[in-house]
Amino acid sequence: MKVSDFDYHLPKELIAKFPAEPRDSARLMVLHRDTGEIEHRIFRDIVDYLVPGDVLVLNDTKVIPARLLGRLSTGAKVELLLLRQVEPDLWEVMAKPAKKLKTGKELVFEGGLRGTVEGYAGEGRRLVRFRVPEGVSFMELLEQVGHVPLPPYIEREERPEDRKLYQTVFASRPGAVAAPTAGLHFTEELLERLRDKGIIIKTVTLHVGPGTFKPVKVEEVEKHQMDYEVYSVPQETALEVNRAKQEGRRIVAVGTTVVRTLESAAGEDGTVKAGEGSTNLFIYPGYRFKVVDALVTNFHLPRSTLIMLVSAFAGREKVLNAYREAVKEGYRFYSYGDAMFIV
Repeated sequence: MKVSDFDYHLPKELIAKFPAEPRDSARLMVLHRDTGEIEHRIFRDIVDYLVPGDVLVLNDTKVIPARLLGRLSTGAKVELLLLRQVEPDLWEVMAKPAKKLKTGKELVFEGGLRGTVEGYAGEGRRLVRFRVPEGVSFMELLEQVGHVPLPPYIEREERPEDRKLYQTVFASRPGAVAAPTAGLHFTEELLERLRDKGIIIKTVTLHVGPGTFKPVKVEEVEKHQMDYEVYSVPQETALEVNRAKQEGRRIVAVGTTVVRTLESAAGEDGTVKAGEGSTNLFIYPGYRFKVVDALVTNFHLPRSTLIMLVSAFAGREKVLNAYREAVKEGYRFYSYGDAMFIV
């Protein structure tokens, strides 16, 4: 299977720079995967497509202000993106420009935050040990001096409102460096309407890392390797999902991160196990889904692992046809864009 099989043309002007306001006023494309039929709705209309007893699963990860702007002792500017906490004060980071960040280099940031490069962690990545002033924790200081890690394709500087907008209303567990964007469309009012209708809402956690968006650099899909990401499935979520599967009720995943979490936590019989783990599950056409019955997702980058996952769920031709229709109808794409519901 070739990566080029998942390519499509997207006019640059359709890449959303700001989210819809209010959140649930974004457009919603409904794709029926059995027939390929497409409907055009507004996101809050998703209530019409869910029935009492459906289990809607959300990713409650919270985006941290993972972008740090600092300087070397020479005065040269550096930019870090926090990727993974290795020890309490040691982080794996994506560094720019990486070639200047040699082992032993000292880094200075706002608020008295300092760092020392302790080693290499792969292409463009470094291990940095941070030091903070007495009386403040690293995470407290990060909230003050860190920046929202907006995806580069948004092509604008962060604004104060992005702190709220690039976060789901149900975010509660800090650790992500990118938002689970399908969840950005939900408002508290919409979630309440869903509960009133008898929809059961549960959560999992997968701290979204840059590996989710890592470009596929091989020609053959099967040769791509995903990075590991940490996930957690609460006991009550596992119990409800398993009960629903036994009773023939639908599991509706909000976002590809929820799909990967549930499918990673499931045994071959589809039974989801509670607990914590890490996953590098790569889902592409040919994958047999064990848990998820319906999917809420955004429109994804061409040739990405995300569009491959969606194609595995709904069929490559149907997905690419839906994307062509979205372009024709002027849908907004990517993190701050519109949504698709595959039923």
